[in-house]
Amino acid sequence: MMNDDGIMRTIIELPEEQVKALAELCESQNISRAEAVRRALTKMLANQKIADRDSVFGAWKSKKMDSRKFVDALRKEWH
Repeated sequence: MMNDDGIMRTIIELPEEQVKALAELCESQNISRAEAVRRALTKMLANQKIADRDSVFGAWKSKKMDSRKFVDALRKEWH
């Protein structure tokens, strides 16, 4: 559920070894647990965007059709 600031609160369960590692990280970087989780989530989502982009990079390599000709053919349909 979102609050008035557009911020969502959530509860997560972590195994003890992750809790200890998180506590050490937070202490060493002088940040809160919430900030550490936000940073981790931001990094994970950015990595996913890169993975999504990389999964389609070079998609035309195995095609028999020239991509430029394909785009030109599509544009001709608009007229």
